Amino acid sequence: MRYILFLLFLAITAQGTHAQSFNRFKFEEPWSFGVGGGVTQYFGELYSLWKYHEGVQPDFNVSINARRTIGTNTRLRVEASYIQMSGKDYPSDPRAFRYPRDLHFRARNFEMAFMAEYHWKPVKLYNITRHFLNWYVFAGVGATTNTPKAQLDGEWYNLRPLALENNEYPAVAMVFPMGLGMKYKLNVYMDLFIEGNYRFTLTDYLDDISAYNIKDSYLSLLASYVDNGEGPMPERLRLAVRNPKYLDDNGLPDTEKIRNAVYFDKNGEFQHEIRRGSGLDHRYDGYFTFNVGVEIYFSQDIWENWLRRGRTKKRSWRFW
Repeated sequence: MRYILFLLFLAITAQGTHAQSFNRFKFEEPWSFGVGGGVTQYFGELYSLWKYHEGVQPDFNVSINARRTIGTNTRLRVEASYIQMSGKDYPSDPRAFRYPRDLHFRARNFEMAFMAEYHWKPVKLYNITRHFLNWYVFAGVGATTNTPKAQLDGEWYNLRPLALENNEYPAVAMVFPMGLGMKYKLNVYMDLFIEGNYRFTLTDYLDDISAYNIKDSYLSLLASYVDNGEGPMPERLRLAVRNPKYLDDNGLPDTEKIRNAVYFDKNGEFQHEIRRGSGLDHRYDGYFTFNVGVEIYFSQDIWENWLRRGRTKKRSWRFW
């Protein structure tokens, strides 16, 4: 009988130890933290892939985010991003009639966004039982700084205060992110994610360009420059008109040619020959990011039994 009781005690102890070992990972943590980065592609007056089939002109971005599970398949997410974007006439498809402008811009913006995610498979699970592969779609609303710059004589000028089109636009623009993502379970605490995110905006000035030509601003630009370039803000005209056809032998604006480059279109409306925009007045600017990153699920166990134990006892844990 003593032997039987002893064996029964060992069995119960072993079962309890196994259950305790499993329960160490049997947690449902709604919060997670993610970091990622990737490429950025701007769309606007200086780039229109869908219309002119131009090559990609990529930049970069980095982001951090926090997520919380609120339903069986849904999560909420707040994200902060640093995004660089740029565009230029060259290289450009000649069918765009952009090459004579010789315009360019670069912007380094900060974005904050709030989004909702809907996952194909349930996410309200114990972390140890998360799905290996889970697709999701997301959409939301946010805001981005809007600080386009252009280079002149080796110096980068902030274009927004210069009002090259006599139109003051705000330093912050509304954005509406939406896209598709995929998560792959690396271990009980961490996922790898890949996602594409396109931002629709409510501004046509991410690139500082909106008007088709300079008909509404050329008199103001000439007044800022004056014939000898000694006006109060000569950089306005030099940044707005870069077409070699309207520059003199020293690479400076030829004010006489600029002043005379006017005409009336077939509808009898006054125009100016010097191009600025590309006639895409029916569409706001936007930008796309393609990112790769990791998402870490918060829990007390991650500190006590993964990071700390791995360092003190030099053990490597991998739980699926």
